[in-house]
Amino acid sequence: MSKIKDFYQLKAWEKSHQLTILIYKITKDFPKEEKYGLTDQLRRAASSAGASLAS
Repeated sequence: MSKIKDFYQLKAWEKSHQLTILIYKITKDFPKEEKYGLTDQLRRAASSAGASLAS
């Protein structure tokens, strides 16, 4: 059994990171009036999951 040396090796972190990238790609084309509303909320929520796993 191999030891995990950092959070980059966690499957959960990898999936979370993939989700964050996907959310950024999707929200890139959202209307400009949503820039400080829904777009930022979705991006912060997706980023938060990976950050929580890493800490």
